[in-house]
Amino acid sequence: MKLYTIGFTKKSAEKFFGLLQGAGVTALVDVRLNNVSQLSGFAKRDDLRYFLSALCGAHYSHRTELAPTQEMLDAYKKQGVGWAAYEERFLGLMKVRRIEDVVPREALDNAVLLCSEETAHHCHRRLVAEYLARHWNDVTIEHLV
Repeated sequence: MKLYTIGFTKKSAEKFFGLLQGAGVTALVDVRLNNVSQLSGFAKRDDLRYFLSALCGAHYSHRTELAPTQEMLDAYKKQGVGWAAYEERFLGLMKVRRIEDVVPREALDNAVLLCSEETAHHCHRRLVAEYLARHWNDVTIEHLV
């Protein structure tokens, strides 16, 4: 099973959709809590759904069970909670949510997990991918940059 991740920040639409086309993804799974922000530009839910279908022949879905809570995001982004504490809390949340049992494996096969962060290093999309790889057999992860 191949699982990709991507962030849209600091990418043009041409670069973003070119990476998806090049990887041959068949689905994009939006793991953001808020997917309609005007700050998202071309990565707003309805625009993504259209562009993915028209440019990549790919399907769009939004899975909030793969997103952090608003409280976690605020603590990390606004209250100065460090990455290590955020990571620990988010990994605990995925365990409680039992995402490995809740999310159908076939929904993520050859799919890309989308979030806003430019790179996967300090982004929960990487944590989701790595968590699932530990619980499912034969998962390889590629971060599209």
